[in-house]
Amino acid sequence: MPVFFAGSIGAPGVLLDTCLAFIAFSMAASAIYIFNDYRDIGADREHPVKRERPLASGTVSVSAALTLAAVLAIAGGGLMAWLSLPALAVLGIYFGLNVSYSLWLKHVAIIDIAIISLGFVLRLFIGSIVAGIPLSSWIVIMTFLLALFIALAKRRDDMILYLETGKRARPVIDGYNLQMIDSAMAIMASVVIVAYLLYTTSAAVTERLQSEYVYLTTLFVIIGIMRYLQLTLVFKRTGSPTRLVIQDNFLRATVLAWLLGFAWIIYH
Repeated sequence: MPVFFAGSIGAPGVLLDTCLAFIAFSMAASAIYIFNDYRDIGADREHPVKRERPLASGTVSVSAALTLAAVLAIAGGGLMAWLSLPALAVLGIYFGLNVSYSLWLKHVAIIDIAIISLGFVLRLFIGSIVAGIPLSSWIVIMTFLLALFIALAKRRDDMILYLETGKRARPVIDGYNLQMIDSAMAIMASVVIVAYLLYTTSAAVTERLQSEYVYLTTLFVIIGIMRYLQLTLVFKRTGSPTRLVIQDNFLRATVLAWLLGFAWIIYH
């Protein structure tokens, strides 16, 4: 994203380096997910969807999963070290933060969703370091807020499951209720939209992009957030945000239109 918004997609070597950093980070993050699934085997077996995960269902042995996690962590760290030592340091922070999350911090309400959101911000910093492109405060703020919004939607899904079945998907759910989650989601949605409006109308951005029409992309941001709220509050489909973006045609079209609008402004 820093490369895209900086208009540096075509810069020599930048796209290759950021793609390699993406692969390195994905391997390290996958190691964390495996470790987290290992820690959650018991709870996942009580969940109507998560019980189908490889470890919870028994289709993959614990020893094989942990071996794969170790291989992925070493390979991801090695590739990142080859690309950039400062980027490796940020990856180390991500790794340590998420191991702590898997062990105990995911049981602390509010801290749990804050760590999830920080993970997305750290991704930005790695891309920035590898590409040699400074991050703007705007992209950091909006990424954190949007990630909080999505993390809250996931917690709402856990809360709905608890209210309907009496089963707690995770102990941290005791620190939330529907009123708190719905209020926090409304606040995050509002702040994201306001922050985005301020970003698109700031003199520095319009001058750098040489366009006075950046604010028009706010339309897609508002529609996208409203759609996500609809999927969360009306259709209750936010258990997996990744699957949601891939499968929901409305949301996918909105994100694509937003990206194309920005691409035209930056690269035309």
